[in-house]
Amino acid sequence: MEKTFRVYDQSDVKSAVRVHYRKMRKNQTLDYVKRMHNKYLTFDKPMDLWEAMEHLNTLIDVSDPDLDLPNIQHLIQSAEAIRADNRPDWMQLTGLIHDLGKVMFLWGNDEDGTSQAEQWGMVGDVFVVGCKLPDTCVYPEFNALNSDMNDKRYNTDLGIYKEGCGLDNLDLAWGHDEYLFQVLQNHSSNKLPEEAMVMIRYHSFYPWHTGGSYSQLLNEKDKEYLEWIRDFNKYDLYTKCDKTYDLKEVKEYYQPIAEKYLGTAPIYW
Repeated sequence: MEKTFRVYDQSDVKSAVRVHYRKMRKNQTLDYVKRMHNKYLTFDKPMDLWEAMEHLNTLIDVSDPDLDLPNIQHLIQSAEAIRADNRPDWMQLTGLIHDLGKVMFLWGNDEDGTSQAEQWGMVGDVFVVGCKLPDTCVYPEFNALNSDMNDKRYNTDLGIYKEGCGLDNLDLAWGHDEYLFQVLQNHSSNKLPEEAMVMIRYHSFYPWHTGGSYSQLLNEKDKEYLEWIRDFNKYDLYTKCDKTYDLKEVKEYYQPIAEKYLGTAPIYW
């Protein structure tokens, strides 16, 4: 039987997933997101790429209804599927690192939702803060819990934004996507192409790339972004399986690619 993905309303979905999204929707306000940017985008914690990868051996994404393996397995599964399809080396590397922002849990805490125990500020489908939450969010019944939806500055379709401003001018819910994107933007040795950076930044933005929301905020460039994200999404979503890998066994292949695009210096988180 063909496996289905992202089925949140079935009876056997863990209650932890629903609880996670309830907390995420309630707590991820515009003010919270701004505070997390100020707190976490300090770029003062040097760590080697492969050390960061090893740390994801100890993290299971509580928001994922499809996989109960350490997150590093999902990364390798994605990368190996991209490699098997003979896609460009930069895209293979993107598959390998796209969730690496989850290392935030190493210096996160329960209060921020950025810890092992409380992940609502780190993982899960993201949405735009500062404007009305759409019904395409997972568990849309939780939208009303967000205090911004009682603020007339933030509860309209445009909110604080201008029509057609484009994705790059929006503030999204805080999480591993934006964190890794900003870390790599700050990394002087980063030579990943624009497509890779877009895939990293927006791969969890399901209300947009799958739900079709936020059309009033998009610009022409975002049409190209959507093509890139839908291409990457095939490997992010549909490669999840029970097959496991040893990072040491795949590192020999991916290390030269990582050095080509990210250099050999530590990345500052």
